[in-house]
Amino acid sequence: MGSSTALLTDRYELTMLDAALADGTAARECLFEVFARSLPHDRRYGVVAGTGRVLELIRDFRFGEPELEWLRANDVVRASTLDWLADYRFSGTISGYREGELYFPGSPILTVESSFAEGVILETLILSVFNYDSSVASAAARMVSAAAGRPLAEMGSRRTGEHSAVAAARAAYIAGFAATSNLEAGRSWGVPTMGTAAHAFTLLHDTEEDAFRSQVAAMGPGTTLLIDTFDVDAGAHLAVRVAGQSLGAVRLDSGDLPALVASVRARLDALGNTDTKITVTSDLDEYTIAALAATPVDSYGVGTSLVTGSGSVAAGMVYKLVAHRAGAGSGADSGAGSGAGAGEWMPVAKRSAKKTSIGGRKVPLRRLDAEGTAVAEVLYIDEPVPDAELEHGRALSEVFVRDGVIDERYTGVRGVEAARAHHAEVREELPAQAFRLAHGGEPVIPTEYVSA
Repeated sequence: MGSSTALLTDRYELTMLDAALADGTAARECLFEVFARSLPHDRRYGVVAGTGRVLELIRDFRFGEPELEWLRANDVVRASTLDWLADYRFSGTISGYREGELYFPGSPILTVESSFAEGVILETLILSVFNYDSSVASAAARMVSAAAGRPLAEMGSRRTGEHSAVAAARAAYIAGFAATSNLEAGRSWGVPTMGTAAHAFTLLHDTEEDAFRSQVAAMGPGTTLLIDTFDVDAGAHLAVRVAGQSLGAVRLDSGDLPALVASVRARLDALGNTDTKITVTSDLDEYTIAALAATPVDSYGVGTSLVTGSGSVAAGMVYKLVAHRAGAGSGADSGAGSGAGAGEWMPVAKRSAKKTSIGGRKVPLRRLDAEGTAVAEVLYIDEPVPDAELEHGRALSEVFVRDGVIDERYTGVRGVEAARAHHAEVREELPAQAFRLAHGGEPVIPTEYVSA
């Protein structure tokens, strides 16, 4: 597979394009919007993740000869549409919530303004990123809250697809995780990496002591030794004997963690290793992390629960057409251009049961109280935010792509670091009840729609 992202999409995106080019509506100027009708179960808020990845994938959304030949051989679209795709470059404008931002039901996370043709074929690509990355980031944020300042590492690469593993590490880091075990996430996105040895390394050697001595010789006494392959208490004692007072940490990956952590801490302290840390890594989620809050755990490693969104592997986001310009792109020869057309914006909305949408351009604001705590998500429809609201609120939408030109500040390692910093800042706006882990929680603030 080449570097093009053009076929990371569903067939019906291209068949819609094919029909719209034929009937003359392809150039009609449109607004597409990404939003979630609700939050996944138990979530009080969501965390936006994936924006930087989406921008880079759109940059590489090109139909080269290999892609065009495959479409031609499989009779997906007509020859005239293949000619259009050969010249495809997104030339519209994309705006939305910054990566790391909080979101709520109805929040216009991303708005794509372009011709129908240019915007519709990005739907699957955009949703595949936001639905996964935001689900992981939202789960990670809950785990960070439950950890109450203790560092967490992402360790779920073996529990998801190889590309999803990199995306999950990136999303978790944005939401406050300290490191990942995934090396590609370190190379591609600048996420700090960590890791020492698994049980296989201990079992490779003739004795546990041989394994510990080999690891210390290779990595230094400040390494983390895995002490639960056989007997935890004996393992802790042996780890101190091998690495001495400089032993960095011990890791527990099984058993009754609260009891084991307490006993290991007592053993380490009795041996004089009061500075040696304890990290735990046994199928943790936000609830087990919270249950360990009263124990002397120093750090956590989380795998399966994190990369599967802690029970919600997709965030439930959708990509809907919410407005188009009346009369624009309706001529028989209108399919060739980007379609800046005449006429006013016309809101359009889906009305099917339980899948309704609200038409029109949304201008979002986070309303804050006098202490700077969020009290509402306010969406102005087809009108600007009043100046009076901005005195006690925060405008949420920023432009990422203007006339096809990507703002590179939101991409790459720099974009990840900016998103992580932004998330840490906006979390401070949440009311205290947002961090409760009780089952069945509602969004912590309401979403309000305001129209003329």
